[in-house]
Amino acid sequence: MSKLSAAFGQFDAYNQKDPHTFTWEGKSYPQEYFLAIKLYDWVKQLQPDANEELLLASRSQHIGRWEIPRNTYPDGREAYLKWRKDLALHHAEKSTAMMEDAGYTPEQIARVRQILLKQKIKVDPDVQTMENALCLVFLQFQYEDFHPKYEADKVINILKKSLLKMDTHGHQFALTLPYSDQGMHYIQEALKLINSN
Repeated sequence: MSKLSAAFGQFDAYNQKDPHTFTWEGKSYPQEYFLAIKLYDWVKQLQPDANEELLLASRSQHIGRWEIPRNTYPDGREAYLKWRKDLALHHAEKSTAMMEDAGYTPEQIARVRQILLKQKIKVDPDVQTMENALCLVFLQFQYEDFHPKYEADKVINILKKSLLKMDTHGHQFALTLPYSDQGMHYIQEALKLINSN
């Protein structure tokens, strides 16, 4: 078994322990396992020649996410940002231990951690590919369930922030996805705000 297969096997087995389920096209999956596979698929679509470190990061980006729930932190933006930072470190630590076990070098592991922690976004092409892929997973698999639950202004603002994290390559893929009329309307409104700045 290759190191990559060994690491993927560990990542997938861990994410299959997620107690939350994600239903897609009538089938249910452990949520983070499903989303990790889809993130990996998007990375390969965005960057067909993706290097091994980027592939490893894509499959472990949110590993064990359910272990640090948002509701264990106070309300408010400061607490939210602290939660996000703690989560990123949690994912990095989990993936580090599994990559060490699979036989990866310290240099390779350090590179995966850079991508997982999103260091140098907009500068590092691998980190940018990851950000594009994360936004595309949200848009393809979560957005249509998400937007009817919130006021229009909040949805458009969240979309604006997501689209700003992407680059033009990511936007091209985002605009090809199937959306409801309302979902597409919000995306167009968010793009108008971006283009007017």
